[in-house]
Amino acid sequence: MAIHTIFDLAAWLSGGLLGWWIARMGWLKGASSARSLRSDPWYFASLGVGAITGAILFGSLNMGLAGLFPLGHSIAGAIAGGIVAVELYKLARGIRGSTGLPFVAPLALGIAVGRLGCFFAGLPDYTYGTPSALPWAVDFGDGIPRHPVQLYESAAMFLFLIVFLRGIASGSPLFLRHGFYIFVGFYGLQRFVWEFLKPYPTLLGPFNIFHLICLALLAYAFFMMRRNHELRAAV
Repeated sequence: MAIHTIFDLAAWLSGGLLGWWIARMGWLKGASSARSLRSDPWYFASLGVGAITGAILFGSLNMGLAGLFPLGHSIAGAIAGGIVAVELYKLARGIRGSTGLPFVAPLALGIAVGRLGCFFAGLPDYTYGTPSALPWAVDFGDGIPRHPVQLYESAAMFLFLIVFLRGIASGSPLFLRHGFYIFVGFYGLQRFVWEFLKPYPTLLGPFNIFHLICLALLAYAFFMMRRNHELRAAV
C-alpha cells in the first residue's frame, strides 16, 4: 500500500499549496464569513476530531459489513464527521453562516489526487468497481475487468474544481456565498452514483452505507443553502 501512501501525501501537499495560492490571489476576499478561522484553534480541533472519527468509523463499518476487519477509512465519512462536529461547535458558540469556503478547493483537489492512489493500489484497497464489459474496464489482477470507479470520481472532482476556481476567480456571488454547500452537494451526488458500481454490502434496499451518507450530505447542502438565502433575505 506504499503507492497509496504516496498519493495520500501528494493529495495533502497539493491541496495545501492550492489553498495557499488561492489566498495569495485574494479570490475569497469577497466571501462573507461569520468568523475568522485563523483566530479560533478550537474550530480546527473540532473539525479534525470529527473528520478522523467519521473517516475511521464509516470506513471500518463498511469493511466489517463486507466480512473484512482491518481498520478502514473513508473520505465520505470524514466529510460527514467533520460537518457534524463543526456544526455542533458553531451551534454551541453561536456562530452563524458558512465557514467552509477556504476548504473547498483543497478538498476537491485532494480527493481527485487521492482517488488516483486508490486506483493504482488495486484490489487490496477495496475501492474497485463491479465487473464491466465496457472498453475502458480495468483488470486489477484477478482476471475480472471492472469499472474504474476511482477514476470516475477523480475526473468528477477535477471538473468540479475547474468550475469552482473559475467561479471564485470571477467573483461569482453563488460560489462565494454557497461554495462549501455546492461542494458538499456535488460530492454527495457524484459519489451516490458511483456507489452503484461498487461491490459493497447493502444496508437498505439497493443502498450501501455510503449511499445513505451521500443522501445526508445532499440534504445538508440543500438545507443550508436555503437557510443562508433566507438569512440574507431577512437582513
